[in-house]
Amino acid sequence: MDQITVRAPATIANVVCGYDCLGLALEHPFDEITVRRSRSGITISHHDDFGLPTEPEKNVAGVALRAMLDAGGIDGGMEIEITKHIKPGSGLGSSAASSCGAVVAANRLLGDRYSKLELVEFVMQGEMVASGARHADNVAPCMFGGMTLVRSTEPMDIVTLAHPSIFATVIHPQIEIKTSDARSMLPQTVPLKDATRQWANLGAFVAAASQGDLRLLGRSMEDVVVEPARKALIPKFDEVKEASLAAGALGGGISGSGPAMFMLCPDAETASKVSEAMRLVYEPTGIDFKLYCSPIAGSGARII
Repeated sequence: MDQITVRAPATIANVVCGYDCLGLALEHPFDEITVRRSRSGITISHHDDFGLPTEPEKNVAGVALRAMLDAGGIDGGMEIEITKHIKPGSGLGSSAASSCGAVVAANRLLGDRYSKLELVEFVMQGEMVASGARHADNVAPCMFGGMTLVRSTEPMDIVTLAHPSIFATVIHPQIEIKTSDARSMLPQTVPLKDATRQWANLGAFVAAASQGDLRLLGRSMEDVVVEPARKALIPKFDEVKEASLAAGALGGGISGSGPAMFMLCPDAETASKVSEAMRLVYEPTGIDFKLYCSPIAGSGARII
């Protein structure tokens, strides 16, 4: 084969209580990435209006693919075509989707030379360009699907988590928050009592997901460290959260570094009600927004 197209899902990172370690994949929105062989070098083209760089050394997909080719001493080149439906700076793993899609497609062209865990290592090079930090909480679910826990990045250790069949409702205000800017707002020290509470919530969340205990899952989605520092960046954050919980959501908060907000819901009907509650809060603001209701994706970046 000389050409492969991959669909790479949007992702929710942190999932409130798991900063830089928890993540989950959504069935939609998603990006589509096509990779084909070329004689030399890496070229990138975009079929969207986001104005992302096409220079390989400045584009997350180009950086990830270059790391992959260099690691294998692979001659020849690749052309990457990206059609993005996940807006950059949304908090929905836009950069991870581009990079994961590129390396998954290229890996198939190379005869599936690398494992998913090895591909994550290449994608991490792209994440360094996007945020200046080595974190895989978006990359892991984008690559593996479902819910994931990044136990360690050095060495890379990713745990796929059992989870119930639940839905996520997402509202994405059409403003941009750069991941690097959001990370700079975080506290450098955390009181021990807050750290202990956060660890307890993370442990309870993992247990609740594996047991299908939705009440415990909801109680576990509490963030006493990151959310208080970041929520001021997102207009109507508290109002959206309050209205969503009243509509039946289990819990939720900031998706990644924002501005997208998400709420986990027990079923599609509740997810739809939560979407309407979010709409009623945001329409009076005059800020454009998009709404998504999606089940958790069973697979990560996949060939179509």
